[in-house]
Formats: sequence, structure tokens, C-alpha cells
Amino acid sequence: MDPGPFPQRLRMKFLLLALLGAFSLSACAQSSAPAVAVHADASAASATATADPSQPKVAAGTPASRALAAVLKVNKHVHVDKVADAPLPGFQQVLVGGQVLYVSDDGRYLLQGSLYDIDHRRDLSEAAMVGLRHELLQSIPASDRITFAPANPKYTVTVFTDIECAYCRKFHSQIADYNREGIAVQYVAFPRMGLGSDDFKKMVAVWCAGDRRKALTDAKNDRPVPMRNCTNPVTMEFNMGQRMGLTGTPMVLAADGTQLGGYLPPDALRAALDKLAAGGKAPAASTATGAP
Repeated sequence: MDPGPFPQRLRMKFLLLALLGAFSLSACAQSSAPAVAVHADASAASATATADPSQPKVAAGTPASRALAAVLKVNKHVHVDKVADAPLPGFQQVLVGGQVLYVSDDGRYLLQGSLYDIDHRRDLSEAAMVGLRHELLQSIPASDRITFAPANPKYTVTVFTDIECAYCRKFHSQIADYNREGIAVQYVAFPRMGLGSDDFKKMVAVWCAGDRRKALTDAKNDRPVPMRNCTNPVTMEFNMGQRMGLTGTPMVLAADGTQLGGYLPPDALRAALDKLAAGGKAPAASTATGAP
């Protein structure tokens, strides 16, 4: 998986405040992004949480409302996807910017990191992200994807792709092999250089082409694609990737939202899908990196 240039690396889980100040990669890519303000008190944050229709609907005076207000107190510009009771007693689970945070029911304490169930050997934070990814995948129309599929696919995967990253190109060079394994590949766009970049413009040209499959293949092989613009989903899909926790390309997702990789060879991807279908645990996401 290719993490891309420096702005993409801001999404790695290092410093909590840096993370909360960098949820929007589009803001990182724009020099005119507004400064991030911090609420002075919890009551102002709570009022903002209640009034903002784009935030999750939570009842006032509940642990969920206090958790939402706490996150907005740190950074009022973020969009929270979901707030729910956490598996950890006394905490709320908050999904925001592709990350899972845990906020105490009184809104005072915030934890960042994976919550692991030792008895069941299960990453509960990843399980929460799987559910969110599944919901978000359902909202991307088939007409906004570029699909390479066999006649009767056994499985379908969604792949967030870039036209320049090395492992995205390697994956696409084997597309016929994935299809022979019974896997349909539905590509969605993630221009890792950011919105407005040359990379972004080329991906728009691909999605606006008359034959998008040919245009994508040409772009991944350094063959020219006529530059054009149209109503297209590239920005929407880029933002969707952020909300799903994408930190590099490609990101390969099963239909249920499970992240299978990074790049996986065709036979390995088929084996991972078979194991997942049988109720087994999917392999950890690939950490392979390609050239920027």
C-alpha cells in the first residue's frame, strides 16, 4: 500500500491533537484552509453539536451528546460519522475522520487507539470501522465505479485506487488474473496527491472518458488520456476514502467493509475472500509500500 506524499502521512496515528486538526486531507492540500479554532467551553461545543444538522442526531444531556461535544471542543470543524455506546464500559465510541475514538460518558476524557477483546481475540475498533465502511460503500452508486468483472463473479471487492502509485499499477496489471479467480473489481477514485492536483485532474479525465475502463488502463500505463471535465464522483470518492480510514492506496475492501489490503496477489486475495466467507478472520492489511 502506497502512503503517498507528506500530506497523506498526516493521517497516521501519532499525535492526537495533530490528528484531530488534520481530519480533512482536502484542507491539507489547500493553502487557503481556515485556521482551526477550539471551543472555549463544553457548553458552546454542546450547543454546536445540537444545532449542526450535519452531525449525528443525539439526545441532549446524554453520554452521546457529551461525547460529541467533547470531540467538537477539540476541533469544531470535524464531521463525526457516528456516536454509540462503546464496548468499554463508561465510554462512548466516536467514529470520525476514519478513526475510532473513545470518550468518557462525562465528556472529560478521550482515548485514541485500538480496543482489543482479549477473550475473543478481536479488534473492536476495526469491527466498528467495518460497519461504517459497509454503510458508506452502499452509498456509492455502481455507475460511479469502474468495474472489471468476470461473467459470474464469486466475490466483488471495492478498490480505492490512484493512477500513479506503484502498487495500484501492479494490481491493475493483474486484473485479468483477479477476474479468473472469480473476483469482480470495482474501482473508486482516490487521487493521493490531493484535490486540485495534477493527479486529481487526470483521474477526473479518466472518470469523464467515454470508455472509462480503457482510460483507466491507459493512465496506469502512462499512455495519454485526453483531459476533460464533467460531472464526476472523484471528489466524493476521495472524501469517502478519508471517512473509511484510508491511509494509502490501493485499499481493497470486501463487500461487508472488511479491509483486505493493500496489494494482494490474485490467489492470495481469493484465499482471503474464501476465508472471510467461511467466517474466518481476514488477514491484516498489507503494509507493502510503493514508490511515490
